[in-house]
Amino acid sequence: MRLILIKILFICFLGLVLQGCETLGLSSDDKDKADEYAGWNAEKFRSEAKKSVDSGSYEKAIKIYEALESRYPFGDYAAQTQLDIAYAYYKNGDADSAIAAAERFIKINPRNPHVDYAFYLKGLVNYNRDIGFIDRYLPTDVSQRDPGSAGDAYENFSELIRRYPGSRYLADARLRMIALRNNLAMHEVHVARYYLKRNAYVAAANRASEVLEKYQRTPAVPYALLVMQDAYAELGMKDLANDAKRVYQQNYPDGPPVPEHNKSTISHRVWDFIGLEE
Repeated sequence: MRLILIKILFICFLGLVLQGCETLGLSSDDKDKADEYAGWNAEKFRSEAKKSVDSGSYEKAIKIYEALESRYPFGDYAAQTQLDIAYAYYKNGDADSAIAAAERFIKINPRNPHVDYAFYLKGLVNYNRDIGFIDRYLPTDVSQRDPGSAGDAYENFSELIRRYPGSRYLADARLRMIALRNNLAMHEVHVARYYLKRNAYVAAANRASEVLEKYQRTPAVPYALLVMQDAYAELGMKDLANDAKRVYQQNYPDGPPVPEHNKSTISHRVWDFIGLEE
């Protein structure tokens, strides 16, 4: 009995020692964090985070906003802090975290007066998701790429317009949707041309005809008609080829009203050479 009691006491003592060591180790880290924001109130957190955002130190801003949210989770500006974190993630180039933060805000604050901005921000993140260094400083044709993010952005902006018809972000969202739709349409033309080059004439004609069905009144339509002419001619379908030619000549006697992306730059010649365009 005495031996059992000694074992129990030893185990309890060992548990207390281990807990003390763990607490001591964590308290050191916690102390460093506490010292970093010692004496900061909510306003101090917000002002310092804003300074970081204004100076482009988005990673630092994210840390401050997260610390603010953890210390004042139910404050007057708790919802705004969640939006600020999402924006800081977006500016820091962390698209997935920005989307997650925006969706979290929407879920927690469905009746917040600024919830429309969360939907707008999701669209903005996807709209700019694939824009990298080359795109910002050299002219490239975004319609050549996988339209996944463009499609997501289009849906995000569509949802914003559907849910919040009075939103202040509608005008910008509509303009971006026009650009997205034009790019999605031209992407279909590029795919049709790809099939055409590889003698897949049926696939080329079908893909081009989808542009006429789904993306009417976009700059891609005349280019789709040209693909249809060539594809049907190669298939020996002279009537369909002539129909496409007639429609093209009636509507675009002077050629496409909106020329394709300028290919005369050095960057585009490089892209053409390595086969990334057309």
